[in-house]
Parts: sequence; structure tokens; C-alpha cells
Amino acid sequence: MADQSLLSVSALGWSIFALVFLVILSFCWVYIRKYQSRQESEVISTITAICALAIALITSALLPVDIFLVSYMKHPNGTYKEWAENNETRGQIEDTVLYAYYSLYSILLFCVFLWIPFVYFYYEEKEDDSVNKCSQVKSALKYTFGFIIVCAALLLIGAFIPLEAPPNQNGTQWEKMQYLFEELGNNHGVPALSFSISSLTLIGMLAVITYTAYGMSVLPLNLIKGTRSVVYERLENTEDIEEVEHQVEKIKAKCEDGRPLSSRDRRNLHEFEDKLQVLQRRGRHLEIAESHCCTKVGSALRPLKILLGIFFILFALLFVVALFISNLDKALHSAGISSGFMVFGTNLTNPLNELLLTLQPLYKIRPKRTRPQALLFLCMILLLIVLHTSFMIYSLAPQYVMYGSQNYLLQSPMPLGNNTTWTTKTCDANAPQDECTVTRSYLFLHKFWFFSTIYYFGNWVFIGVFLIGLLVSCCKGKKSVIEGEVEADDSDMSEDEYVH
Repeated sequence: MADQSLLSVSALGWSIFALVFLVILSFCWVYIRKYQSRQESEVISTITAICALAIALITSALLPVDIFLVSYMKHPNGTYKEWAENNETRGQIEDTVLYAYYSLYSILLFCVFLWIPFVYFYYEEKEDDSVNKCSQVKSALKYTFGFIIVCAALLLIGAFIPLEAPPNQNGTQWEKMQYLFEELGNNHGVPALSFSISSLTLIGMLAVITYTAYGMSVLPLNLIKGTRSVVYERLENTEDIEEVEHQVEKIKAKCEDGRPLSSRDRRNLHEFEDKLQVLQRRGRHLEIAESHCCTKVGSALRPLKILLGIFFILFALLFVVALFISNLDKALHSAGISSGFMVFGTNLTNPLNELLLTLQPLYKIRPKRTRPQALLFLCMILLLIVLHTSFMIYSLAPQYVMYGSQNYLLQSPMPLGNNTTWTTKTCDANAPQDECTVTRSYLFLHKFWFFSTIYYFGNWVFIGVFLIGLLVSCCKGKKSVIEGEVEADDSDMSEDEYVH
């Protein structure tokens, strides 16, 4: 009976994961194809970007499965279910999730330090027409080897950083080294992989602070404010064209009698001609936008966009408030910087944590114009951002990420007499180790306290950038209906691949 229950629970959790896996693959294919350049697309770079981004998202999707499995082991009253009473049974489930993390994080390291760099440098060399295929591969391998060295260094550092002091402090150096190797064998390489992934998430944290924090405040307000009128923009653009043409004619009139133009006039003429080309190209885009059905449909759906904007800004505020309360709780009640600001118990009510417990510019990235190298760079940034998400979710809802919705029974003596009572309590860091099962995600990704300390301060920066972005977005006017479609350094060929 217990085996059947275990099988049904595992099947349910992994079936949901398989469904999410298919959705993620479909999303990645659509997302990458949206930004891929039609004229400079390459099959290998496209496949690389789709696969790497999908693996990062799948790794994050494993966290809900991990939380679901540990939560489902217990009844709401804090007792283990019949099939989960055996430690060996619980260990099988935990090991299955741990091996899944092993596999996915190992593939991520392979993507970040070998696959993506190799494909990136291969296409960098391909731009030189005089280089043959063999030379391209050799040059790409040469640059990729540097990434492999960095990966090996991170793995070695993570493997041999002592998480605990040796039991025999007065022992010889050989005994201490022997203890480190024994710990490496007992931990099955988890610290090495954990240190490498944690190091990558520091880069992801910078990307989250730079892009995500600002984007979370700008996107909702842009939806609420909407875009400028296409008709008004066309009229304004036509006036700008007439003014620039007048300036060009004025400069050219100076050399009608055969006199050469001064260097200053030649420079100004060149600038005005470039500006005229951009304005003319902008005019063509605005003309397409005005006649396109999407613009008309967008105008009809304006109320829906406002509602979406309100929803997103409320969600963003909930996110930031939850992050602020979590950080404030750590600042006031944690065990200190040496523990990575570890909090024991729940001291301040975190709205997101309570909600989850209740519910259970190196390259220009533009649609249809992103080159293969830029596509790989975009993929790398997104991969690191998604990787950092798992750490950020813990900052938002630490109790939920560690234990899910588990409870346990606490024995407490009565004031009078020898009787004792059993009280149901929510699992937290103060709970007995054998009463609450910690998620594999937490054990895997939070082995080194100094990474948690860096994330703590990074969260404060994230909140600051979000507030700055919110203020800037409130002060800025409406964006153009063709925002980001026309740039001064666009080539004429880029017009051919534009589809509004």
C-alpha cells in the first residue's frame, strides 16, 4: 500500500513536471524565433539558444516539484502519511530530486562554459571570409579552453572549501587533507557543483538588478500609459523631415557658385543627410504601423492593457514589499553575517510567503533582427537571470522554499501536573531535523554562507533600482508606437526583414 502511494505521488509530481517541460520548450522556441534575424540566422546558434534557455527554465521548474513532494509527505496536523513514515522511503524521493538537480546543473555548466562559448566564437570567426572551417573550429576551441579552465577552478575551489572545521584541530596537515577528501566523497561532489552554480548566479544577480528591477517598474506603467498616436507621430516626423531637408538645401546652396564647402559645413551636411535617412526610414515604419491591423486591434484592446498594467504593477509591488520584509526580518532577527543572515522561525509576516503557503547593451536585441552572436549573448544573460531566480525565490519566501507547507507536532508540558500536550506548528529552521524534510533545492544551493550574504545586500540594491525605475517611468512620457524599430546605425538591408 505504501509503495503504491509513493508511486502515485511521484507519478503526479513528475507528470506535472513533464507537462511544464513541453510548455517551456514551446515557449523557448517561440521566444528565440521572435528575436532571431531572418537574414543572419544560423541553425546551430538557434538550437543552442533554445536548448540552453529551456534547460535553465526546466531547472527552475523543478523547485515546485521539490516543494510539492516534501509537502505531500505530511498531514496538516504534522504527522507523516503512512507511505512516508519510513526514512528509507523519504530518502528515495529526496535522492530522485537531488539526482535531477545534479543532471540539470551539470548540463547548465556544460552550456555556460563549453557549448555557448564555442558556438559564439565559431560565428565570430565566421565573419572573416578568409578563414576556413577548420581554422574556425580551432580558434573557437582556443577561446573556449579559457572558459573550461574557469569552470575547473570553480569546481576545485568548491570541492575543497571546508564547510566545517576538521574534528581534530591538532592533527597533522595530512590528516586534515585526508578529512577534506573524505568529506568530498561523502558529499558526492555537491559542494563543488553548488559553488560553481552559486558563482554563476552572482552574475545573474547583476543582470536581475540591471534589467529585471527596472523592467518590473517600466513595463506596467507603459501598459497603463499606452503609446503615442500614430497619426500625430507621422505629422511630427513629416515636419522634422521638411526641416532637415531645408537645412541640407541651405548648406548645398553655399557651393552653387563653385566654391568648396568648409570642413564644418561638410561635417554638418553629412550629419543632416544621416538624420534625413533615419527620419525617412522612421516615416516608412510609421506608415506601416498606421495601416497594420495590429495597431487597430491594440487600440480596441486599450482597456485590457490598462487592466494588465494595473495587475502587473500590483504584482511587482507585492514582490518588492515581500523582498523588503524578508530583508528587514534578516536585518533584525537573523543569526548574523557569518551565517548568511539565516533566520530561525517567522518573526515578520511576509505576504508572499503566506500567499504561497495558502495556495501551495554589447549587442542590440530587437525582434527579427538579432544576429547569431547577439542571440547567444541574450541566451546567456537570460540563463543567468533564470538561474538567480531560484535564489531570489528563497529570499522572498524562505520558509516555503525550505519546507513547503509541512507542519510538525511539538510536545509541551502543562503548567500543572505531569501531562503534556501536542501542538501543531509550521516547519521552520527551529524544527527538529527528523520532523521536517528540507527541500533538496535548499540543501543544494545554500551550502556557502557568503553567497547568501551577497544575495542579501543585492536584494537591497534590487529594491533601490526598482524604486528609481518606478520614479523615472512616472516622469517619462508615452513611448513611440515603433519604439526600438529604427536606429541611426541600421543598414538599409534591415528594412527588408522588418515585419510589423
